Amino acid sequence: MSALLKVDGISKRFRGLLAVDRLSFEVPQGGIFAVIGPNGAGKTTLFNMIAGVFAPDGGAITFAGERIDGLKPDKICQRGIGRTYQIVRPFPALSVEDNVIVGALLHRHHVSDARAHAQDVLRRLDLYDKRAQRASSLTLPDRKRLEVARALATDPKLLLLDEVMAGLRPTEMDRIVSILQELNRETGLTILLIEHVMRAVMALAGQILVLHHGASIAQGSPQQVVRDPAVIHSYLGAEDVA
Repeated sequence: MSALLKVDGISKRFRGLLAVDRLSFEVPQGGIFAVIGPNGAGKTTLFNMIAGVFAPDGGAITFAGERIDGLKPDKICQRGIGRTYQIVRPFPALSVEDNVIVGALLHRHHVSDARAHAQDVLRRLDLYDKRAQRASSLTLPDRKRLEVARALATDPKLLLLDEVMAGLRPTEMDRIVSILQELNRETGLTILLIEHVMRAVMALAGQILVLHHGASIAQGSPQQVVRDPAVIHSYLGAEDVA
């Protein structure tokens, strides 16, 4: 598979802190790629550079064959990168459906077209029956799925998921894993996710990148990564791979 996203030697420094250190990897078209690592490893800073919140201090980010590093977030979203946030950020006073319509209007000029697309997305995320509820009334699992729906409504080619499993019970997590697997399988959506829940990572990812102090310490298949001594020492712990 050809690479949809290429990250080539990017770095980011905040005053004296080197948050991302000459990081390189590729996400294949149609793949599911996971980034793991301890808190403070640079994962969200990486996402913010891909999504245009920060420009890298060095290196290049290429999406669908074109450089995107330094572009503003709205321009990157228009090119086909959607993202979620670790802390979910719906418009609380709007309905579930209207939250998703906001994203759908990015590529649709008529509200009727955006509404139809939003309803299709809500069906995929098992939220259609709750479309008239205010976003503020949703449970945490439903808010997590709404966050994914809002990103999907922008018609991304690449979906960035920032800890969408955090705080969920195993059954709720399995529900989202199943939805993401179906999206990837049926639509070819490429997914890049940050996740601490290794059960979800092992179920979803074809490739894993492990960050520690902003640098890559391992990359490969899930089976290779969880048995890497550096990964076990810095992040997983022996009990997690027994």
